[in-house]
Amino acid sequence: MAIKKLRPVTPGQRFRVAPAFTEITKSSPEKALVVTRKRTGGRNNTGKMTMRYLGGGHKKKTRIIDFKRDKFDVPATVNAVEYDPSRSARIALLFYADGAKTYIIAPEGITVGQTVISGENVAPEVGNALPLSKIPLGTILHNIELKPGRGGAMARSAGSYVQLLAREGKYVTVKLPSGETRKVLASCMATVGTVSNSDHMNVNLGKAGRNRWLGRRPRTRGVAMNPVDHPMGGGEGKSSGGHPRSRKGLYAKGKKTRTPKKYSNNLIISRGKK
Repeated sequence: MAIKKLRPVTPGQRFRVAPAFTEITKSSPEKALVVTRKRTGGRNNTGKMTMRYLGGGHKKKTRIIDFKRDKFDVPATVNAVEYDPSRSARIALLFYADGAKTYIIAPEGITVGQTVISGENVAPEVGNALPLSKIPLGTILHNIELKPGRGGAMARSAGSYVQLLAREGKYVTVKLPSGETRKVLASCMATVGTVSNSDHMNVNLGKAGRNRWLGRRPRTRGVAMNPVDHPMGGGEGKSSGGHPRSRKGLYAKGKKTRTPKKYSNNLIISRGKK
């Protein structure tokens, strides 16, 4: 994927760095694979605001993504690479040999007309999905399951990938984008390759209005509030707010938030970069 720097013909374009969309081959989604998405505006069923800073934004339709890749040994042809407004990565439209159609997260380098397949004994090539027990060590992967049959949960956002490091017994060791190394059941499925749209991290929206189009309202800093509204509020002039805290008074930086008895603690070999 490429990005483009726009000419500053307006103030909103002066700092904007936009995606080039050169890999997109189809502008409208497959009708059978989209569902209507109702926005809440951050309100619950009684109309009370329970999430701040949400609201507005352009209408979206949710694309139904196949994270399980459980159509084994049926070859599929990549019909199109599309934009998905609900995620940072691109998606690929697959036409299976038996007539079925699905969306998958598009790996980097996938092209229209390419054939992909999932199964236990397929080749470990870009776009193919197979169990971790069948993938060579050192392979770059994405869309990895945490529990067999539940669908991919790790490495699904733009540019993400996981590396397969070792295999021992019924577990394999993988290195995550955070730098963490952990064990995953070898029977879990994974897709070969890196997630597309790796330049997403370099995009600059350029103006506040573009954030509003995405459904994000302005966020008020805690230090700009009054003491009744936030623990970091109050003071004369631009005085500091003290130790960073949440609106409920809990430490926001430095405090460990992971559950001490989480089920996956014994699967983590080393934590990520600090």
